Amino acid sequence: MEQLPVFLNLAGRTVVLVGEGEAADAKARLITRAGGRIVAAWEECATVAFVALDDEAEARAAAEGLRARGLLVNVVDRPDLCDFTTPAIVDRAPVTIAIGTGGASAGLAKAIRQRIEALLPARLGALASALHAARNAMKARWPDAAGRRRAIDAALAQGGALDPLDGDAVDKVDGWLAGHAPVSPSRLETIRLTSADPDDLTLRAARLLGEADHIFHPATVAPAILDRARADAVRHVADSAPAEPPPGLSLWLEP
Repeated sequence: MEQLPVFLNLAGRTVVLVGEGEAADAKARLITRAGGRIVAAWEECATVAFVALDDEAEARAAAEGLRARGLLVNVVDRPDLCDFTTPAIVDRAPVTIAIGTGGASAGLAKAIRQRIEALLPARLGALASALHAARNAMKARWPDAAGRRRAIDAALAQGGALDPLDGDAVDKVDGWLAGHAPVSPSRLETIRLTSADPDDLTLRAARLLGEADHIFHPATVAPAILDRARADAVRHVADSAPAEPPPGLSLWLEP
């Protein structure tokens, strides 16, 4: 990962936008859409800035001046001058999907965004809002955090009760909460690694890494492989697979 993806709350905040023309107009629309307040020069309350100037020397000077004021700066079409880049965006508010290439190819990011746009139903954001509103009900139904996570994962899985690609999933939240959700038994799967390169993982192995609650592995397993697992999955350095795996899905990574 060459950049840290973050989602910045600009609502009511001041953003500096230097420049005019189509590129500046595009950034202005983006800032306004996020609720930001645009100014043409530095103000004390500003924290981020966009520079859209055709002349490279002018763009560099503007960026350095703003950066000296403590601002994070994006310079349009000049990734080497940027503190951050703006991704292609799939907007299903409050669900936001950002596709970035670190400034390498805006065209590639756009092409990927278009593919994703075609996959996601228009009401995906409504599903996210409904799940947010149901947080207390979910905690009451599944008091244990691990059990609650497994129930949610099962509902949101492909073909599950709340499959995100089902355009009507938002209408099924109440029924899902009221229905009987079986407790997932302990399950242990083995992934046989062929190399230290995560690109060599099979589709099944990549999917299991993204779903597992516990990862058991020898100390020699490459960090790049472990990085493909869920961030909240518990890692266990071990010499062999567990005889009695904990509740949920556990993986044994076999070199």
